[in-house]
Amino acid sequence: MVEKRLTRTARTLRSAMTEPEKLVWSRLRGGQIEGAKFVRQFPIGNAVADFACRNARLVIELDGGQHSRSATDAARTRMIEAHGYTVVRFWNNDAIENIEGVLETIAAQLAIARNR
Repeated sequence: MVEKRLTRTARTLRSAMTEPEKLVWSRLRGGQIEGAKFVRQFPIGNAVADFACRNARLVIELDGGQHSRSATDAARTRMIEAHGYTVVRFWNNDAIENIEGVLETIAAQLAIARNR
């Protein structure tokens, strides 16, 4: 059963977040950006998104160097977008070195989503 497998995977990922994910989550949780409610490790289709704002249909993905020009990531993005979400990707080092810029980009994407 795909749904149950993804739910188990999401739970495991929540307890094993990377440092960049922890940093971004600490700034997304509790409606800190534009009052938007984000969830972490959210199953969508056959993937688990790092963060999602269901109301705005916005997914935030953090990628390490192993994701550089990944065909798998491109396919994941298309699949998530097919479920009606906009996907915004950031490199892990952007989250660590430029968290304010990452948060500004997320806020801008939330504003765009509200105007759709």
